[in-house]
Amino acid sequence: MQQPVKHKPTQTYMPVPPKRQLAKEIWKNRAVYTAISPFYLLFAVFGLFPIGFSLYLAFHKWDGIGEMTFNGFNNSSYMLTDPEFWQAVGNTFMIWIYSTIPMLFFALIVAFLLHAPFIRFKTFFRIGFFLPNVTSIVAVSIIFAALFANNYGILNYVMGVFNLPLVAWLDVPWGIKAALSSMVIWRWTGYNAVIYLAGLQSIPTTLYEAAKIDGATGIQSFFRITIPLLRPVILFTVITSTIGGMQLFTEPQILLGNNGGTGGAGMTIVLYLYRESFINNYFGYGATVGWGMFLIIALFSFINWKIVQGPSSK
Repeated sequence: MQQPVKHKPTQTYMPVPPKRQLAKEIWKNRAVYTAISPFYLLFAVFGLFPIGFSLYLAFHKWDGIGEMTFNGFNNSSYMLTDPEFWQAVGNTFMIWIYSTIPMLFFALIVAFLLHAPFIRFKTFFRIGFFLPNVTSIVAVSIIFAALFANNYGILNYVMGVFNLPLVAWLDVPWGIKAALSSMVIWRWTGYNAVIYLAGLQSIPTTLYEAAKIDGATGIQSFFRITIPLLRPVILFTVITSTIGGMQLFTEPQILLGNNGGTGGAGMTIVLYLYRESFINNYFGYGATVGWGMFLIIALFSFINWKIVQGPSSK
């Protein structure tokens, strides 16, 4: 008679709760987490806390010393109806248009020339073009103040040599914007050129060789191969230039003072925020302007991203 086969009782495993599993993993890798914890602690103190406190401060009235008074949405209402704020927004956009578009165009040309095989001493030129980016902004502002000075400026001296009419650069709105835009172009063209150069070096040369065999000219290769493959890099430079252009502060503050020059033609958003917060001691209103600037930068960056990205392929 065949004996029945005895089966071992199956063991049932209770699933470990996710929180307990996470705690075990953290304790297991405690040395790694301890090593990277200083960064997160510093970020929490100097990053997250100021952001949260500025949002809290935007709903209060505070002079920086006395007690805070809850102000609700009065700061936002005043900001939206303040002509000086909208003038600062308009000035910032105009300076961004005058500076960023030519700057990225010049940077692309410089990168294309540095990438060309007939250029010698490429390392020297790369360092030379990148050097303005690491130069002190205060020093640059002082030099450009001497360059665009109304009475004894270098530009007016050169124009006087050729018997051209002198221009009061820092007394007219378009002259102020031209001075600020030229400072941005001079400082950031080399930086973006180096980024474009890195993107150009990542493009396979076989594509250009194949296009040359097919009879494509250099201009056709540039617009049909270089520009499409550089689109992610161009998107990156446009977004970073947008963020940097919207945060323009040191140049107008050193060149024109806290009031943005004649008629406030050089008053940017950050300079307006600085004046209201640290000169007039309206810290609650300054925090509101900061969050308004954040929304403007986010919206403008999204628009630039959609324009540069182009139609999505299905």
